[in-house]
Amino acid sequence: MELDFERCYRAVDSRDQRFDGWFYTGVRTTGIYCRPSCPAVTPKRENVDFYPSAAAAQRGGLRACRRCRPDAAPGSPDWDVRADVVGRAMRLIADGVVDRDGVPGLATRLGYTERHLHRMLTAQVGAGPLALARAQRAQTARILIETTDLGLAEIAFAAGFGSVRQFNDTIREVYAAVPSQLRATARHRPSGTGAGTVSLRLAYRAPLHVDALLDFFALRALPGVERVGDGSYTRALRLPHGPAEVTLTPLPGYVAATLRLSDVRDLAPAVARCRRLLDLDADPEAVDGTLAADPALAASVAKEPGVRVPRAVDGFEMAVRAIVGQQVSVAGARTVLTRLVDADPVDREQQPGQTEQSEPTEQTEQTEQSEPTAPAGTGERVLRAFPSATDLLALPDSAFAMPAARRETIRTVARAVADGSLDLDPGADREQLTAQLTGLPGIGPWTAAYVLLRAVGDPDAFLPTDLGVRHGATALGLPDTPAALAEHATGWRPWRSYATIRLWRAA
Repeated sequence: MELDFERCYRAVDSRDQRFDGWFYTGVRTTGIYCRPSCPAVTPKRENVDFYPSAAAAQRGGLRACRRCRPDAAPGSPDWDVRADVVGRAMRLIADGVVDRDGVPGLATRLGYTERHLHRMLTAQVGAGPLALARAQRAQTARILIETTDLGLAEIAFAAGFGSVRQFNDTIREVYAAVPSQLRATARHRPSGTGAGTVSLRLAYRAPLHVDALLDFFALRALPGVERVGDGSYTRALRLPHGPAEVTLTPLPGYVAATLRLSDVRDLAPAVARCRRLLDLDADPEAVDGTLAADPALAASVAKEPGVRVPRAVDGFEMAVRAIVGQQVSVAGARTVLTRLVDADPVDREQQPGQTEQSEPTEQTEQTEQSEPTAPAGTGERVLRAFPSATDLLALPDSAFAMPAARRETIRTVARAVADGSLDLDPGADREQLTAQLTGLPGIGPWTAAYVLLRAVGDPDAFLPTDLGVRHGATALGLPDTPAALAEHATGWRPWRSYATIRLWRAA
């Protein structure tokens, strides 16, 4: 990725937080790298280099600044927007694929050789997959060192290091301190709430419209899977090494996250999925700038800046919700999905908690109101994950309160996910996934677009036939016929997913 020196230097000189995560500033005289908004004295331009990733800066022999914590900056929005191999690879690396399956596993998922993948990543990001995964392991280790009471040897393996020696060497190289020093100088002392409980801050680029996110989740929340209340969103997660539960509380400048993990090796994928769920790596100024250029949306953008796309932590669950939501209301879809959750045996995976989220409706998105969720308090249902593809295939016909054809569509998708022929993860090829989904009986363009919007995170998905979208268009004085609305929406590219959320809110 080419970085314009003058533009980057002006961003550093003005300490512009909007550029945090877009690039990193390396200072040759001090041997450190910083985020653009670092409050330290602006270095002289002749002493500065700019890097497209923290891994590239580390590869250049620099250590992370202890003052601005560049490893905690929001991720580059580029990786959410891009549908190419590099963008897909970055999303999969953030989810921990390299730590679990190695570089061969990542290359297989993407359909390229290891050598070619390394060449593409190095050219675009300044580091190969191993270096990128190493930078992520270092950040995971720092979080565990500073926020938990876990032993340092346990942290080493939980963060994905192959040995304690490798762990010590990496921490010393990246942070210029041994692990015990990081713990001794931690800003936030371990709370002592349990070995699997981690509290941390998830940074984002302001503005963030909190009410839009919480309203969306509350309207679709599945009892027993997730709940919204007191300005927080709590849900269960199914992670690679076991179940978990997370509570996310948006605050000015960051989202407070409390993770209850059954296995601390899942910290990195849990953080990646939470960031994706709330769309925290988005660039709201770029999105809102494009949408506000349309007079029909200008007032909405001015009134509610920073509206994000509520995404998902499990692509399969989101696909099921989209299929169930065909031709029924939000409330009706939630009732059917709750029955599916209740029919699934409870003792598949029990620990801290684990769950997912709820769905909309095929043609009536946001057209019916429903109660948010069961209020928090004593007697609350214990959160657990939505059934996996394998779990769902084991359920009897009586668990599916829907027409037989729709039930078989869900089972067809479940079989494809279970045997690996259908990839619903954020690293999926968007065009290929659309073709695969629409090729299945019972899945049309609406369902495929909804899966792309929420499960895969496509920022440019649009649902012109959706009744809620059309009602919102009418309310804003836009064309309300699918063809005319789709034509008008071309001016919103590449942010039509964000326009869709605004239209649902306008409805």
